[in-house]
Parts: sequence; C-alpha cells; structure tokens
Amino acid sequence: MVVAVVAGSGVLPRIVVDALRKAGRAYVVVAFDGIELDWLEDHPVQRAMFEKPGKLFKGLRKAGVQQVVLAGAMGRPRLNPLKFDATGLRLAPVVAAALKKGDSGTLGIVTALFEAENFTITGAHEVAPSLLAQAGIATRAQLDDADKQDAERASRIIEALGAVDVGQGAVVAQGICLGVESIQGTDAMLRFVAQNPHRLPDKNGARGVLVKLPKPGQDLRVDMPAIGPDTFDAVAAAGLAGVVVQAGAVLVLGQQETIARADGLGLFLWAR
Repeated sequence: MVVAVVAGSGVLPRIVVDALRKAGRAYVVVAFDGIELDWLEDHPVQRAMFEKPGKLFKGLRKAGVQQVVLAGAMGRPRLNPLKFDATGLRLAPVVAAALKKGDSGTLGIVTALFEAENFTITGAHEVAPSLLAQAGIATRAQLDDADKQDAERASRIIEALGAVDVGQGAVVAQGICLGVESIQGTDAMLRFVAQNPHRLPDKNGARGVLVKLPKPGQDLRVDMPAIGPDTFDAVAAAGLAGVVVQAGAVLVLGQQETIARADGLGLFLWAR
C-alpha cells in the first residue's frame, strides 16, 4: 500500500518520510502551494492546491495511494472560489464546515477532504512509533513534589481550555499560571513567559513547568502535540525547570537530541 504524506512545515514530515523509507514502504509526498519544503529533491512528490483537490485525488489514486499521513504545521489557506475545480465545488460544504472549527481548522479541512474521498487517515505515530514519548523521566534532572503539583495544575488548565479548543500547553510555577497556549503556539507562549517574569511567592521555590497534553477529544491522527530540542531552549530561556508530557500521546521529535539538550540545560522531561 502506497502512503501519501501531506507535508506541512517543521521537521515532522521529513521524519515520517525517513521512517517510511527505512521500513521499505512506498510513499509520495503531497506538497501544497504556499508551504516551503526544501528537502523534496530525492522524494516522489505530488504538487497540490487546496482549490483543486480533484487533480490531487486523481494523481494519488493513479499512484496506488489509499493511506494518508498528515504531518507538520499548516496555516489557514486563503481560498479563491474562482479557482475551485469540479471536485472542489462538490466538496465546498465539507470545507466550509471545517473552517468553522477552532485552531485545528486547516488540519480539519485536509482530513475532511481526504475522508470524503474514502482515503484512510493514519497518524504519524503509527508510521513512526518511536516518536511517541515513553513513560518515565528520561533525563538526569528529576522532579520534586512541588514540580508535580505544578504539573497537575497545568494539566487541569489545559483540560479546561481544551474543552473549548484553545490550546495544548500551559506554564505553571508555584501554583500560578504564567502562560497558556493559544493559536500562536507553544513557542510564543514561552517567549511571553520569558519576557514577562512574574514575582513568585517563594524565590527559592519551584521554578515552574511546561505541560503539553492533547486537548479533550483531539484527533491524534492529525494533531498530536509535539516537543523537540528547541522546546528545551525556550523552556530554559523562560527560567523553567522542565517539561511534562502525556506518555503515548505526545511526539518527541528527535528523541536522543531532545534528551541530550535537556540534560545539557539541566532540565527534566517527564512523560507521565
């Protein structure tokens, strides 16, 4: 079975493609207009426009594709109704419904389009299971009870905000919420925390944690939270003590490099 990898920005699409290649799986990379990908030279590619799904689906079926993996970040497309092909016009109600959703709207559009044409959506973690965070503390640095209490409070905040499709991350220190993730993403939240230091009750107390979790009901096939080495650079800049994720439900992009970066910065990574 040929796998189509719908490639967004970031390192995840390339990791998924490398995993498919190493496993001897046949694949094709779907590259939508407007998404810059500088690594496609040695890979089979199907170019695509959001307004012309008919051409895309025809090309994928000709290549023998039945399974589709969505990988990487995708901004909301600026759709031009005058450019829609016949399939795009037929699927316009599907697109309209997906656009009404929250911050995962673009992923929802792509998912809905492929499913409407009877393609099977598969999660990146199913193609590359080694990306999943494994339960336990992977770093030399450890947590104390205060860190675990902050992680618990951050988790409750994410669950509450996730119920209205807001974000997947929060920062808490000594019980105080220093930042929550919105559509701008984790990096923007951490920059905010770094640029707006808060006077904590105990100057010698817990420094704070970043928690990343799926939102309630989140479709992990297409929108699983992820961290990587750069996450720990941003966490260190924000003055935090480490990162807490949900085991089996968060991607770690470059496991060895990520853990090495955390160890080098004296930070912890706990997959609970």
